[in-house]
Amino acid sequence: MKIMSCKQLGGACDKEFHADSFDEIAEISKQHGMEMFQKNDEAHLKAMNEMQQIMQKPEAMTEWFENKRKEFEALPES
Repeated sequence: MKIMSCKQLGGACDKEFHADSFDEIAEISKQHGMEMFQKNDEAHLKAMNEMQQIMQKPEAMTEWFENKRKEFEALPES
């Protein structure tokens, strides 16, 4: 099991996510983002807008995603 924070995954808070795989932690982060969107959380909305800018360029999004995957893989098991 590895731990990454919302901020480490491009979000706006220090909430920690625990998962065994990067795909799992990405899904948990996505669910958290949707929850914060529904709550109209200003800091998370700003972070989402920044992510949307990255998503405009598929190669930039792929690079961002792979860098986060590598960061996850390099983390120690908790």
